[in-house]
Amino acid sequence: AFCTPFGLFEWNRMPFGLCNAPSTFQRLMERVFGDQQCQSLLLYLDDIVVFSTSITQHLERLEVVLSRLEREGLKARLEKCAFLQQEVKYLGHVISSRGVATDPSKIEAVAQWPRQMTSWQWTSQC
Repeated sequence: AFCTPFGLFEWNRMPFGLCNAPSTFQRLMERVFGDQQCQSLLLYLDDIVVFSTSITQHLERLEVVLSRLEREGLKARLEKCAFLQQEVKYLGHVISSRGVATDPSKIEAVAQWPRQMTSWQWTSQC
């Protein structure tokens, strides 16, 4: 809250420009989903990945996640959601039933880095 000559004002939503906003939001999400973390979902700020071994189990877990969001007054944007995916990109990795791999787009720049033959060539590029 902040006070001005025009009155007292409070944010309706947390402004993420504040330095402690991400950690505060992460703590909120861990409070809401802490018992589910690593058992049925992965959680980092507003990125939630629900995983399961069957469609039925997946739908049950999605129902838990969506009902908890609703209970806490949190909203999910439908256009940012992807449901029932076989593979997802998450924090620089690709997660699927085969396991976790580095996202190829993240290593492309390193793979295409020019190889220098001499220290003179290396210094001339800097």
